[in-house]
Amino acid sequence: MAFGRTSLGSAPTGGRSVGAGGQRPLSDINVTPLVDVMLVLLVIFIITAPLMASSIKLDLPRTDAGKPNETPRFVSLVVDASGKVFLNEQPVSNEALAAGLARAAADSRDTEVQLRADQTVPYGKVVELMGIANKAGLSRIGFVTEAPRADAPAK
Repeated sequence: MAFGRTSLGSAPTGGRSVGAGGQRPLSDINVTPLVDVMLVLLVIFIITAPLMASSIKLDLPRTDAGKPNETPRFVSLVVDASGKVFLNEQPVSNEALAAGLARAAADSRDTEVQLRADQTVPYGKVVELMGIANKAGLSRIGFVTEAPRADAPAK
């Protein structure tokens, strides 16, 4: 009488067969612990990698020369529909404009000229003002525009 013996073809689910010799080892590898260990190593690497880049300890000298400006400097240059030029909301002639821009450039070469021109102003007038700003030593020129309205038809 053979109790508990099964043939190899009729193994119960799970890949194990119970016989007189005990249990048979599983034939597939469980990768879950391997994935867990790899994820832990990846997290450790992600956390420690930025710390490794700054491992050199330095005592750097202190100076005021490297301080960034508190606010960016700019001057407002406006040309209305009639062609009048305004520097910081004050009407100016071309000569006074050149002198005002030269003073702004003397304060800081990084001063930006924010140019607002009416859409009816000829292109030549805008280029003339850009030339005056460039001669004064200001090369950063920003053109100020408005976003189109949602209800306006596209041109």
